[in-house]
Amino acid sequence: MYIIDLSAPVDATFDEPDPVRHEILSPRDGALHMSEEMRLHFGIEFDPEVLPDGEFLSLDRMSLTTHTGTHVDAPSHYGSRASYGNGVPKNVDELPLDWFFRPAMVLDLTDAGTGVIGADRLEKEFVRIGHRPEPYEIVLLHTGASAFAGTRRYFTDFAGLNGPAVHLLLDLGVRVIGTDAFSLDAPFGDIIGRYQRSGDPSVLWPAHFVGRDREYCQIERLANLGALPRSHGFRVACFPIKIRGAGAGWTRAVALLDT
Repeated sequence: MYIIDLSAPVDATFDEPDPVRHEILSPRDGALHMSEEMRLHFGIEFDPEVLPDGEFLSLDRMSLTTHTGTHVDAPSHYGSRASYGNGVPKNVDELPLDWFFRPAMVLDLTDAGTGVIGADRLEKEFVRIGHRPEPYEIVLLHTGASAFAGTRRYFTDFAGLNGPAVHLLLDLGVRVIGTDAFSLDAPFGDIIGRYQRSGDPSVLWPAHFVGRDREYCQIERLANLGALPRSHGFRVACFPIKIRGAGAGWTRAVALLDT
C-alpha cells in the first residue's frame, strides 16, 4: 500500500479571506514561557537556564477559521434546521466516522473552467471512466483549482456543482463529496451574478443548501488530486478533527492505494 496526500497546508503566507495568524515560540521562548507559567499558576520558581542550551519545547499559537485549509463541512454548516431526522443537523463532532474511510473515486472536471458543473457533466464522466458511485463511496472532484492555492484567484476562478448534480450523487448513496476548489458551490461572484440576471433563488449556493434537506458532508480545499493514478479502486481517509459544536473541522485527507 502507498499513500498520496490530498491535503492543502494551513499556511499563514497564503492569501485568505480570513487571514491566518501563526505565532511560533522557539524552544528558547518555550523555556521562558514554561518558567513564567510555573511561577504564575503553581507558585514554583524555576530557572530556565538550567535546561540544556536554556531551551525547553517549541510552541505554536494559531488563529484561523475551521474553513481554512482542507476541511470537512458538517450538516450544521448549511443551516440551523434540517428537514430530515429530528430536524437538528449534526455538528462535526457528531458525524459517523465510517463515512470518512471508504472506497473513493475521482472525476476529472478540469475542463469545467469557472462557473457551474451540472448533472449531465457528471454522467458523462461516469461513462468515460466506466464507473458510477456506489453507496457511501467518496466522490472527489478534480477541477484543477488547487493550482491557484495561496493566491486571490483561488477564491474566484473555479467551478462548483449545481443542485441537480449534488442530488444525483446523493441519489446514488454518496454521503461525502470532496473538491479541490474553495467551495463545492460556484464562486460567489458567479452565483450572485446569475441570481441578479435571473431572479431565481435556486441558483443561490445550491450545493450547500441541499444539505438542509439531505444529510451529507463536503470536503473542501483538497489538493494533489491530479496525482491519483486511477479514477477509482482506492480508498480515502479523511476523518475530521473533533471540535465540539463546530460546523466544520480540518482533515488530513489521504488516498490509500494497493501496490
